[in-house]
Parts: sequence; structure tokens; C-alpha cells
Amino acid sequence: MRGPDLLEGLQHDVVACRKCPRLIEHCRRMAVEKRRAYRDWDYWGKPVPSFGDPQARVLVIGLAPAAHGANRTGRMFTGDRSGDLLYQVLYDAGFASQPTSRSRDDGLELRDLYITAALRCAPPQNKPRREEIRNCRPYLERELDLLDNVRVVVALGRIAFDAYLSVLKDRGLIRSRSGFRFGHNRVHRLGPGQPILISSYHPSQQNTSTGRLTEAMLRRVFERARRLCDGDR
Repeated sequence: MRGPDLLEGLQHDVVACRKCPRLIEHCRRMAVEKRRAYRDWDYWGKPVPSFGDPQARVLVIGLAPAAHGANRTGRMFTGDRSGDLLYQVLYDAGFASQPTSRSRDDGLELRDLYITAALRCAPPQNKPRREEIRNCRPYLERELDLLDNVRVVVALGRIAFDAYLSVLKDRGLIRSRSGFRFGHNRVHRLGPGQPILISSYHPSQQNTSTGRLTEAMLRRVFERARRLCDGDR
């Protein structure tokens, strides 16, 4: 099988996953209870697959689907304010074919970029347990193996940052996670042959409503990712 076919097969495994009963129950319950604004939606209500360009040079790692966002639409960062900001920025930076992401069949295409997450199910109160992140990590590891053109990894938030570094540590690619300090638009060079890591604040409403993260700040992250892919080190 070719790389894109293996990636597609992996996403089928993600959707069928039932490793975390607490998360599965929460996703299903949110799909039944719904939010008033989305009463006419047929919620996805199960683990959310990753998506994007199989030949991507940029890999984006988020935290987890939102209960009434990706858990509703079935697409990462789609259906909530975090995604509204992210896709506008990706469009501005040339990574997305359109500035909005509304549903799985809205025609959006990602160019040179792939989006995944540390967790594929919506956690209650957006607070996953450590064992749930561990359960989901093999999917991220398989994606890292299959996305062999990646030159830059953008970790949106500390949980995504730690999840990626934990994979590298366990694979012997870094000595310790303690040498990498999380910060916004901070570049981390991981050694020969390894993608460059950029840490970024997550585009959550909590961060954007307080001014901790602005659209311009997030745009600069992806402009930097573009430059690093093109050889500006």
C-alpha cells in the first residue's frame, strides 16, 4: 500500500477506536444532548480523524476535538471559534484553499499541511486524563512514521507540545523533554534529520478573548513555518 492509502487506513482505525470508555460516552452524549444552536445537526459523535495533505511539510498538532465543534462536524478544528481563527490564518499563509471550515464536505483542501491532535475524542471540560493521551499516542506515532516529508511541526498548546516530545524521548531522538521550554512562536531544533518544532499558544477562546493570542500572533507562527520549510533557518 502507498503512504496516502496507509494514512487513510489509519484514520479508519481512529474512528473505530474504543480504548477510552469515558471519552466515547461523552462524545455520544454530546451528540444526543446537542447545543441549542445545532439542534438540526447530525453530530459526528465519535473519534475524529486527522486530515490534510499526505505530502505535507508542515504538521499541526492540536489538543482534542471540541464537544460541539469537531465532535459535531467530524473534522479537526471545525465548528468552533478556535477553528475559525486557525483556518483564516492557514488561508492567509497559503496552506488552505479557503478561509473557513464548516463541514467535512465544504470543499476545503489543505496544501502542504496536515492536522492531527494529541487526543481524537472530545474530553469533558476539555481536560483529558494522562492515560487517555497515552491510549491515543500510537495514532500520532503512526502518523509521524507515514508523513515522511514533514520538516516543521507546529504544536498548538502545551499538551500537544508535551505529547510530541514524549514520542521523541521514548524513541531516543532527544535525551530529555526538560531541555525544551514551551512558549509562543518559539523554535526548537531537535537535531539532524528531525523536523523543526514550533510551539504556539492554542487558539482557544480562553486565549483569544484575553488577548494572550491574537490573529497576527498566530499568523506569524505559520509564516515562520513556511519560511523554515523553504530553507530559511
